[in-house]
Amino acid sequence: MHQQTRIVKDDCLRWLCNTEEQINLTFFDPPFNQGRFYRHYDDNQEKDSYWEWITDVLSALRARTQKGGVVYFMHREKNAEFVLTALRQAGWTFQNLIVWKKMASAVPCTNKFGKHYQIIVLATNGAQSKVFHKLRIDPPLMPHQKYARKTGLYVTDVWDDIRELTSGYFAGKEPMRTTEGERFHKQQSPIALLLRIILSSSNKGDMVFDPFAGTGTTLVVAKQLKRKSIGVEIDPQNISRTEERINELRTSDRVEKFFHYYRHTENIDAVWGKSDENIFTEFTEAGADDLFRIASV
Repeated sequence: MHQQTRIVKDDCLRWLCNTEEQINLTFFDPPFNQGRFYRHYDDNQEKDSYWEWITDVLSALRARTQKGGVVYFMHREKNAEFVLTALRQAGWTFQNLIVWKKMASAVPCTNKFGKHYQIIVLATNGAQSKVFHKLRIDPPLMPHQKYARKTGLYVTDVWDDIRELTSGYFAGKEPMRTTEGERFHKQQSPIALLLRIILSSSNKGDMVFDPFAGTGTTLVVAKQLKRKSIGVEIDPQNISRTEERINELRTSDRVEKFFHYYRHTENIDAVWGKSDENIFTEFTEAGADDLFRIASV
């Protein structure tokens, strides 16, 4: 395995309380406590116990995070209140509540509006982040827009251009699958999501951490962007699949196909962690690539 990319079998709270690592950026995507099946975790806990555990992990995480380091905490939209409370009690400073709008159909509700997004809260260890790159993207023009943009658009706190990995027909080849063709991990995050997070809040050589590593998407993206990374995971099968992804990069996991989309970002080569080898040629010269079309490659 790549010497700067590590997957560790452990309980994340125990690992955080015993490590000496200094963390710059964490993607915090815990089980949502909604009764999902996990081989080595009970996803049906009492609400108070669950959020007490989440707060304990966030507190231990902040103790290992450098001043100005950040956490991106993803959860269900209905739990925004609990997410913000847990972060505050653990000593983190709120910066943004990001709305990740899904592309699949909304979840219908009888007596309220249908649900169509997840939240991602950006918080810092200290008053502000030490690293933040204002990314510029080049989404396709909407029907009401008339003129092409010469320098793209800044990324805002509404992310509606990243496709989730659903079980539907447009999930593409990115989801890990069993030999029977079933999705190996039902909650796998898309590489496009981790790409945006890591590009926004870290530099080449920084330490990226994922306490609920799953099948290793965070590590796979961090490695390609020349960041160091550590993932903690309790499921041996997930660890095995993560090691496979890290050691032999799949075509569907390659991030360079998104480079053109971010090409208007200031100093993008350095932000990306690009090496001297120009591995991006076929994508940067391809024309108007965008996440809507290439996310399912």
